[in-house]
Amino acid sequence: MKRALMYFVLGTGIIFLINYLFMEVQDLGLELYYAMAFGLAWGLAYFLDDAKFSLFQKMGLSFGVMALLVAVGALIFNLELAIPSIIKFSTVFVAYYLFASFRGSKSLRN
Repeated sequence: MKRALMYFVLGTGIIFLINYLFMEVQDLGLELYYAMAFGLAWGLAYFLDDAKFSLFQKMGLSFGVMALLVAVGALIFNLELAIPSIIKFSTVFVAYYLFASFRGSKSLRN
């Protein structure tokens, strides 16, 4: 759990800094929200990368987090600005498991 939280914090911080330093940022809150979606994807993917979670549980939790991201984004910003957060989340989440699939253990944890 500690390592998953570390991935969340590092993923959020690194992506926010990259976007802040190298891209033209117009809304810091929105950029932080997108960075948190990125960090949440890495942290959750790492957390769920365990044999004790079934595929159904992994998919259910990831879809639940995506729904939560849309709901929070729609409340804070609007629905149109919330949709890119789930695209970022799902891209990172799928990329994690794609990289894991190339390993013999099918996990990036081991």
